[in-house]
Amino acid sequence: MIVAEIVVASVFLALGVRSLLRWIDTEFAAESTFEQILFALHAAARVGLWFAFGGFFLGYALLDEPQGFGWYFLVPIALAALQLLTGALLSRSPSSGAEDG
Repeated sequence: MIVAEIVVASVFLALGVRSLLRWIDTEFAAESTFEQILFALHAAARVGLWFAFGGFFLGYALLDEPQGFGWYFLVPIALAALQLLTGALLSRSPSSGAEDG
């Protein structure tokens, strides 16, 4: 099954490259430096998630003892959590002090 895992890893890595090229070209009109940092973290987490899945399959295909690779499932979970957190913070409306009535 090593060939199948390498093929799946290659697909995820190719999707990671595609995602990287898409997010590099995305413009974001940030109002502050904090929003620019949040957007950069959000884009990096989205791209990194594809690479993490590719690395997961590649690790299981190439390692002699994949049981020691079990901790790696935390990497996609951390990237997904980071993406969720930054997406939620970016979706908040800017606080201008005035409320719509």
